Amino acid sequence: MANAGRKGLRLALVQLAVGSDKATNVRRACEFISQAAKAGAQLVALPECFNSPYGTQYFSEYAEDVPHGGSSVALAAAAKQHGIYIHGGSVPERDGDKLYNTSVFYGPDGSVLGKYRKMHLFDIDIPGKIQFKESETLSPGNGITIVETPWCKIGLGICYDVRFFELAALMAQKGVELLLYPGAFNMTTGPKHWELLQRGRAVDNQCFVACASPARDESATYIAWGHSTVVDPWGAVLSTTDEKEGIVYADLDLNSVDEVRAFIPTRHQKRRDIYKLDDV
Repeated sequence: MANAGRKGLRLALVQLAVGSDKATNVRRACEFISQAAKAGAQLVALPECFNSPYGTQYFSEYAEDVPHGGSSVALAAAAKQHGIYIHGGSVPERDGDKLYNTSVFYGPDGSVLGKYRKMHLFDIDIPGKIQFKESETLSPGNGITIVETPWCKIGLGICYDVRFFELAALMAQKGVELLLYPGAFNMTTGPKHWELLQRGRAVDNQCFVACASPARDESATYIAWGHSTVVDPWGAVLSTTDEKEGIVYADLDLNSVDEVRAFIPTRHQKRRDIYKLDDV
């Protein structure tokens, strides 16, 4: 079973090579989860759209019920089999006539501890580089998700959400010490902003930030940057990789969150008489 100690968490990010066969993607994700569990991982995180190619033309075809579809059932079984926590990256979710980009967080008994629907949809247009519009097929989620674990509170986001500092700040205000963002940044925004945004959110909120990406496939219609990364509360890169398939491991000492927040006490120095951040 996963160690329930508060201050030491072994995290694994699976940088999965995602193909066109859904069943194969799910099976291989579970194989990597098994490998990570054998290496001592207590929490394993998958990338965005781990069971599906990333693209608006694929979401409807690969969508399923969450958490009762095949991908979710497989991850719940893997969590229970290995006695670990699993953050299921994201999958295209079908709910009635709407589609969402959805994450599920599983406990070591296979139960669902949290479900999050991507609230900031990836709609961008960089002339001559990339144009993408998730809102052509996806609907946005409308709520934040914070998961309680034996180590800390974990806040969930997905990819483009990392650009919105307000969401991260709101979750940190509620006690979050680790932010998880599965993400598929591309070859334009990846080299410029992938690491920068993770380090920014870590420094802003004095917490750990971890982002699992799919591996890069140069033949795909959408080419992911890769470089799955874990950043510590000082904003330093704790662990990372290149574009190829693999697992990124990081040992998180949650004491460092307490230390940074004590050394640089911005949480207590905010001018709430002038500005504040609240739920709506």
